Amino acid sequence: MSAPRKNKADRPLSARGVNYSTSPLLAAKTPPWRSRFLVALVGLAFAGLLGRALYVQVIAQDFFQRQGEARYAHTLELPSSRGRIVDRSGQVLASSVAVPSIWAFPKDVDVDPAKRAELAHILGVSAAELDKRLDPSNRFVYLSRQVDDEMSAKIKALNLKGIFQDHAYKRQYPEGEAAAHVVGFTNVEDRGQEGIELAFQKDLQGRDGSREVVRDRLGRVVEDIGEWVPAVNGKDINLSIDAKVQFFAYQRIRDAVAENQAKAGSVVVLDVQTGEVLALANFPSYNPGDRKNLSGEQLRNRALTDVFEPGSTMKPFTVGLALETGRVTPDTPIDTSPGRFTIAGATISDSHPHGVLTVSQVIQKSSNIGTAKIALQMQPREMHEVFTAIGLGQRPQINFPGAVTGKLRPYKSWRTIEQVTMSYGYGLSASLFQLARAYTTFARDGEIIPVTLMRAPGADPVPGVRVFSPKTAEQIRAMLETVVGPGGTAPEAMVSGYRVGGKSGTAYKQEGRGYAGHKYRSWFVGIAPINKPRIVVAVMVDEPSAGSHFGGQVAGPVFSQVVAQTLRLMGVAPDQDVKMQIVANQKIPAEEESF
Repeated sequence: MSAPRKNKADRPLSARGVNYSTSPLLAAKTPPWRSRFLVALVGLAFAGLLGRALYVQVIAQDFFQRQGEARYAHTLELPSSRGRIVDRSGQVLASSVAVPSIWAFPKDVDVDPAKRAELAHILGVSAAELDKRLDPSNRFVYLSRQVDDEMSAKIKALNLKGIFQDHAYKRQYPEGEAAAHVVGFTNVEDRGQEGIELAFQKDLQGRDGSREVVRDRLGRVVEDIGEWVPAVNGKDINLSIDAKVQFFAYQRIRDAVAENQAKAGSVVVLDVQTGEVLALANFPSYNPGDRKNLSGEQLRNRALTDVFEPGSTMKPFTVGLALETGRVTPDTPIDTSPGRFTIAGATISDSHPHGVLTVSQVIQKSSNIGTAKIALQMQPREMHEVFTAIGLGQRPQINFPGAVTGKLRPYKSWRTIEQVTMSYGYGLSASLFQLARAYTTFARDGEIIPVTLMRAPGADPVPGVRVFSPKTAEQIRAMLETVVGPGGTAPEAMVSGYRVGGKSGTAYKQEGRGYAGHKYRSWFVGIAPINKPRIVVAVMVDEPSAGSHFGGQVAGPVFSQVVAQTLRLMGVAPDQDVKMQIVANQKIPAEEESF
């Protein structure tokens, strides 16, 4: 018997038979637009990601490539060595040596407080200052540059993570204070700040190279990438300075400043054949390698930057013009009685009455009245032309910073009394360097020569510009020789073994619109040997206060010592006879100088 059949309504519904769209249980309660909106948002997100990927990988690829490389790739600077500065014989006056510099990646530095405190102590800074430098926001920082080996070893011994050392170059100056005003110095960036270092910065500096490397997280180089760019070292500068002459000149002017309780002093030595500067020394000076607590007094290259009224050192040029124009001869008598001379309401005087003097004796005795009466025979224009020809009122044509022009007013504005005072060195100004060059006129038979701090390529005489005839120059040299002999103002400038000549000068220092009553400048400018000149030496001592202030007594001995040493170093044979050497070794009283 078969089982009874069930109705359709009694059968269970299969999943296939369910109508979801009409089921009240599954009917959506949210509006259809919301689902569409969500789908659109998802689509926009995918589009944004696709756009971002396109921007990163295609459009801004270079930028993101650089940012990525910055995390591991570094450019190491390969410092160039700055060129050397050497003297005429190749002796080093300035050179560069490799020294450590301490730097860090602040975010990688060990945070151990004890080690940080020790690092701060070694560096000589406070803990707060060190923390400021090691702020993690700084990607790279120098902690100390150009340190000594002792500090480098102590920091290395700390073994601090994130602290590194590289080698850079630091300048050394073997001649120290003696040549400081010539060579100058550089700053921590190795750029010239004074002297030859500044004047020849472009030639000396060279060009740094570079090296692209990959560093690990400890800062170690693990791979080279790219090409090396080699460093190009700077050029050497070969100066005309003779280190031995420079050192001796510095010692002598330093001693003279101390002995005379003076404020400062300078010496210039010129080779009259080549125009080379053999020495340019100043005191006070400084050590170019240690410039802590320096003052302007130490830094000033006084021989080039300080100007003053040259006083009696101008008298030979006034007399030279009178000789050249035939107005006088060396034996022409000049009446200087009674020791005072009034002109245009102003009175000039000599140190004491001399009576009648020859023109040669006017130079020997340094007579203001004699020089004034000679000057009154000439036109202001003539004197101005000679003063201009010897370089007054013009910046010296020398590649050196700080050289000054001095003062020489146009002749059309000169009053008669001003023409007179200029004839013996008041009312105009010059530097010691300008005076030294001016005296090459007499040393080179009437020609003034260009001067240089660079080593001349040969020993042949450099051409000059004619100011006086050879005869006039020879006559002036003969007068200058009498200045250092008996009856002259500077017997202490005599040099044993050599015939020399020169002119002493003494002048009151200017203060405001007038002159200080007890402040002087003393100098001596001379030529040696006088019959066949090889050098001109100019000496200036500022504010001697130990008793004597006359140029022959204060600056004359420095001239004598520097000349003797320089001529021996140059191999110049003595030319003085035995009788004159005996006289030179005796103490001869000096004629009191008029100024």
